[in-house]
Amino acid sequence: MAYIGFRQHLGLKFVSIALAALLWIAVAGEQTVERSLRIPVEFTNLPSQLEMVGEPPTVVDVRVRGSSGALNRIASGELVAVLDLRSARAGQRLFHLAGEDVRTPFGVDVVQVNPSTVSMMFEPSGSKTVPVVPTVEGEPADGFVVGTVTAEPSTVEVLGPVSVLSKLTQAITEPVTVTGASAPVTESVNIGVADTSLRLRMPQTARVAVVVAPAPVEWSVGDIAVKPRNATGRVQVVPTRVTAWVRGPREAMTSDGGMFDASVDVEGLKPGEFQVPVTVVAPARVGVIRLEPSAVKVRIR
Repeated sequence: MAYIGFRQHLGLKFVSIALAALLWIAVAGEQTVERSLRIPVEFTNLPSQLEMVGEPPTVVDVRVRGSSGALNRIASGELVAVLDLRSARAGQRLFHLAGEDVRTPFGVDVVQVNPSTVSMMFEPSGSKTVPVVPTVEGEPADGFVVGTVTAEPSTVEVLGPVSVLSKLTQAITEPVTVTGASAPVTESVNIGVADTSLRLRMPQTARVAVVVAPAPVEWSVGDIAVKPRNATGRVQVVPTRVTAWVRGPREAMTSDGGMFDASVDVEGLKPGEFQVPVTVVAPARVGVIRLEPSAVKVRIR
C-alpha cells in the first residue's frame, strides 16, 4: 500500500525535487560580495522636552555583505540606520552607529557604518503665542486701494527650540490675492512659520479679510474762515480766510469751507503783531494735507 501511495503524483514529486535542486544550485553558486551604499537615517525615542537644532545627519554610508542576488534585490527604504535618542540631553551630544543599528533585509549583513559617531545639538523645547500676519499680494483695480487686513484667529501657538522662538515675532499665511479686486476679499488660507525648525501646536487655517475700497482723492477747499481762540482783547487776523488741500473719499468732496474749523491760538500773546500757525479741524474721513497760507498775521491791540 505504501508503494502505491508513493507512486501517486509521481511526476509532480520529481518536478518539485528538481526545482529544489536547481534553486539550491543557484543560491550556492552565488558569490558573497560587499557593496557600499548611502542610506537614510531615522531618529527614534527623542525626549519630548528636547528639540534637535542645527543640521542633524540625514544619510550615512554603509558597507554591506551578502550574495550578489540579495544585494541586487535591496529595495529603496529596506536599509535604514536607526539612531536611538533616548539618552539625549540639552547641548552637544555624540551618538555611536554600528551595524546592529541598521535595519536590513534577510541575507544582508552590515560590515561598516561611516561615520560611526554622529554629533548632534539639542535644546529645550518651548512654546510661544504670536500674531498671525496675513500675506497679501497683487494690486486691486484702478481707483481702489487695500485697506484693513485682518485674520481670524489673530494669534497661534508655535513650538520649537527656545533660542529660535525668542526671535519669532509673527506667523504668516499663504498669500491672499487681490489682483484686480474692486470689493472686499475674504479667503481661508493655511497658517505657517518661515523657520522650518518651528511648528504650530496644531495645523490651522485663518480666515483672512481684506478691505478693498475706492482710493481717496485729493481736492482743495477755499474760503475757510480763520477765527482767533483764547482772545482777551481786540484781535485782527490777516488774511481772514485760508485754502486747504485735503484727502478723503470721493463722496466727501461736497464738503465746503463752512464745514472746516480753522483757528489761531492767541493765548498769552501781548499787544503787537505776530505770525501764528493756523489749525484746521476737518470733517469726518477727511484729512488736511496742507494749508495756504499755513500761518497768518495776528495783530493784538
